Amino acid sequence: MAHAQHTAPAKALLGRRTLRAGIATVAALSTAVGVAACNRGSSSDSAGGGGESPVGVVLITKDSTNPFFVAMQEGAKADAAKNNVKLTVASGKQEGDDQGQITAIEDAIARGDKGILITPMSTGVNAAIKKARDAGLYVIALDTPPDPADTVDITFATDNREAGKLDGQWAAATLDGKPAVIALLDLFSDKIVSVDYDRDQGFLEGMGIPVNDPKKNGDEAKTGKYTGGKGGDYTIVCNEAGNGAEDGGRTAMEKCLAKNPNINLVYTINEPTAVGANAALKAAGKTATIVSVDGGCAGVASVKNGVIGATAQQYPLKMATQGMEAIAKVARGGEKPTPDPGLAFKNTGVALVTDKPVEGVESITSAESAKLCWGN
Repeated sequence: MAHAQHTAPAKALLGRRTLRAGIATVAALSTAVGVAACNRGSSSDSAGGGGESPVGVVLITKDSTNPFFVAMQEGAKADAAKNNVKLTVASGKQEGDDQGQITAIEDAIARGDKGILITPMSTGVNAAIKKARDAGLYVIALDTPPDPADTVDITFATDNREAGKLDGQWAAATLDGKPAVIALLDLFSDKIVSVDYDRDQGFLEGMGIPVNDPKKNGDEAKTGKYTGGKGGDYTIVCNEAGNGAEDGGRTAMEKCLAKNPNINLVYTINEPTAVGANAALKAAGKTATIVSVDGGCAGVASVKNGVIGATAQQYPLKMATQGMEAIAKVARGGEKPTPDPGLAFKNTGVALVTDKPVEGVESITSAESAKLCWGN
C-alpha cells in the first residue's frame, strides 16, 4: 500500500554498496524469522519475552487476499512466538472497507490488547485509532502512513515517495527524449490516502514534471515538458482509480485508452493494477511501458517476462516483524521506536527492480529481487 507525513527533502539515490547492504539486511531478517518460527522453544526466546506474560497485539491489514498483506500476516505470526505475543489477525473485506478496520480496532480495545499494527485504510479510521491510543494501546502504522502522521505513535513503511521517484527517473531515462503520453492509474478516487498521492506525485517528480499540491493527485499541468533523462514533451491523459486490483486496473486502463489510444507510459499504484492495465493494452492491440510498486513474487515475474518495465520493491515482512518487536518492547517498559533522521517514519527500504537498467538510476535485476520477494 504504501499521509502530512512525507515532508522530508528528496534523498540522494542509494549507492551500489548501500543498496547491497540493504538487500543483505532484508535477506538476513527473512532467515532470522524462519529460524525463529522453527525454534520457538529455544532459550534464545527469553530475550524476546519468553519469561514474560504474553502481550496482546492485533495486526489489521486492508484485506487478507493481496499477497503484500498476506506476507505481513505470515511474518507477524512467525514473529509472535519469539516475542511472546498473543497475536490476532484482522482485516477489511477489501480495499476501502473502513468499517471493517474500525470494528477490529474496537475489538482490540475490548480484549485489552497492548498494541495495534495497522495498514490504515483512510482518514476514516483516524477516530478509532485515537480511541485506541486514548485507551492506552500503542499503535504502529505499517506501509501506509496515516494523515496526519501523528494519528499513530509511529509508522514503519517504505518511503513511498522515493519509490515513485525511482519509477519516474527510470521511465524518463528509458524514453530517451521521446514524447511521454502518460496514464496514471491511482488507488482511489473517493478517498485521500498518503500511499496513493506519494507514489503518484513521486513518479511525476522523478519524471521531472512539476507538481502543484504534493498531497493531491491530478492537479498538475496536463501538458508540458518533462526534465528527467534527456527531457521531452509530456501529455497526461488520465488519472483513473483501479482500487489496487487487477480488474480495476483493466477497467481504468480501458477508460484511459478511450481518451487517447496513443498512451506509451503507464504508472500504476501496485502490481495487480499493472497486470490489469497490461491486459487492457493487449486487448486493444497496444503496447506501453508500465512501471509499478510492490516487489511481490508475481510482480517480479512480471518484470522478468516484460509485462512490467520496472517496479519499486518494498519489504512487508520487515515492516511486520519490526513492528511486532517494537510493540512487545514498549509493552514491557522498553524504549519507544523513533523515526529515522530526516523522516517522519521508520524507513524499511526500497529498491528499483528492472532487467533494463539505465545510467544514473540504481537498480537490481529480477533475479536478485526474486530472492527477496514475497507471495506466490
